[in-house]
Amino acid sequence: MRIIAELPHPEFKISILNMNNKFIVKTEQGNLEQTFKVAEADLIDGVNSVFELLDEAFLATVAARFIEMRKDFKETYSRYNY
Repeated sequence: MRIIAELPHPEFKISILNMNNKFIVKTEQGNLEQTFKVAEADLIDGVNSVFELLDEAFLATVAARFIEMRKDFKETYSRYNY
């Protein structure tokens, strides 16, 4: 697996990796991570198509999901650490 691009974003880190004929989009915020995989064959223009997929609407849902993930983890951790 190799990193082929890193994109700046104010709320989380975005890395694009390549492995086994797939592009992997990894978003990280603190100790949380979201990963999306896309087959190279499904994209017309290679990694440039991945950049097109990462539009504002998609990144907004990623940010919202991080909020939910953090909330879920805090809730389960508080049950564990009562």
